[in-house]
Amino acid sequence: MGDHHLHLFGHGPLDSARQEPNDYPIGLIDSYVEAAAQRGVTELGFTEHFYRCVESDSLLGPFWKGGRRELAEQTEAFVKEDRVLSLDRYVEAVLSAKGRGLPVKLGLEVDYFPDSIEAVTQFLAAYPFDFLIGSIHWIGEWSLDHHDVVGEFERRGVDQAYEDYFSLEADLAGCGHVDVLAHADVIKKFGHRPSTDLGEWYARVATAAARSGTGVEVSSGGLRQPVAEIYPAEAFLDKFFEEGVAITLASDGHDASEAGFGHSEVVAAARRAGYSTRLSFDQRTRTEVPL
Repeated sequence: MGDHHLHLFGHGPLDSARQEPNDYPIGLIDSYVEAAAQRGVTELGFTEHFYRCVESDSLLGPFWKGGRRELAEQTEAFVKEDRVLSLDRYVEAVLSAKGRGLPVKLGLEVDYFPDSIEAVTQFLAAYPFDFLIGSIHWIGEWSLDHHDVVGEFERRGVDQAYEDYFSLEADLAGCGHVDVLAHADVIKKFGHRPSTDLGEWYARVATAAARSGTGVEVSSGGLRQPVAEIYPAEAFLDKFFEEGVAITLASDGHDASEAGFGHSEVVAAARRAGYSTRLSFDQRTRTEVPL
């Protein structure tokens, strides 16, 4: 069994009580492997956020510019606080763990910004990644899953927020630049529900993913959030299965204690949808293995 969405450092400001993020002690990755094994998970895919790496600055640029000032200022401050990692050090740490025989894969979480996604993936091609996952955390300048700006749902309107989100998600699914869609309906994180049926959007995203050969993760991350649901929703996952889109299993853990979190729940959800296999990756080549 696998968990193919893990981060080695949580978000937020550093302080003297926390490990410096560019210092990867040998025991850090080992602790994830050990915690996951206790939950029956034997293959881990690490997927640090690219936007958190200092190397992303020139490629992503000030993507928050040109929108509402309060949202732009929140994103600018958040990114400045969070962008403290070195991509090179991260890659070295995971490759070192792999070299020691630990069952780990080198991945990266890439935020989808239409104007920069091609340049970003061209830049990342120089690194020996096993897989890339694609996600949407921003709609323009709005950090849609950040609690500090959750009021934007009310200002924008929930229906419009969903429309804006799924339009981007469909584009991401069809772009072919990533291997897997991460938390494909994260827009529901805080429990907001649209008044309209999402069936057409589910079909559009799933069809785009099938055509581009992009997988989707079944993630327990939402179980730790106000929505208290797996990503993607049951009807959404059913549509991915109908379209022949392959899956990974994920926790979106940001601490060793979360490695493999909710594994039995995501396996059960995948099986209910009809899946009997999941994906594993090596050097951007995918292989289906038993669920």
